[in-house]
Amino acid sequence: MTLSRTFSCTLSRKLSGTFSRTSRGALLALAVAALLPAAAQPTPAAGTYTLRMLTPETALAAARAALESCRRQNFQVAVVVVDRAGIAQVLLRDRFAGPHTVDIATQKAWTAASFRTHTTALAAETQPGRPMSGLRSHPRFMAAGGGMVIEGGGNVLGAIGVSGGPGGEADESCAKAGIQAIKDAIEF
Repeated sequence: MTLSRTFSCTLSRKLSGTFSRTSRGALLALAVAALLPAAAQPTPAAGTYTLRMLTPETALAAARAALESCRRQNFQVAVVVVDRAGIAQVLLRDRFAGPHTVDIATQKAWTAASFRTHTTALAAETQPGRPMSGLRSHPRFMAAGGGMVIEGGGNVLGAIGVSGGPGGEADESCAKAGIQAIKDAIEF
């Protein structure tokens, strides 16, 4: 006799004088359901995996925080947040940000997501004469500061790219503010 069947019979005998037959049946069903092992729950197929992604709301919160950080420093920028595959989820462009900033911010975010590395590090590693210098010939590769990977719980969730500040370091400081704003939402 299985554990759930044994428990079911014991519980049924104990409840017989206290509850009506219908109530006993409902309580019995609840008790048996509670005893079902976790292994009986559906599991993902062996050939699949679970993937964590940023919600659009979280991506927007990061972009807004980055834009606000740049505004406080009097920078007019574009901010792009991409998912882990480099596909744009959010694009914000301040009123007076140059027209080029949209493409540059997108390329910074794509580069960070694609290479799973901040673009400041890639800028240093892809200098002429370095082993990875050939990456600069890729049409979407942007080797300038301002693209940062967004990670949470040990997973790459996406990336953020900022363009329009007076240099890569300024763009990166705004990107960091965007990531910091969503830190609690993405740690699990």
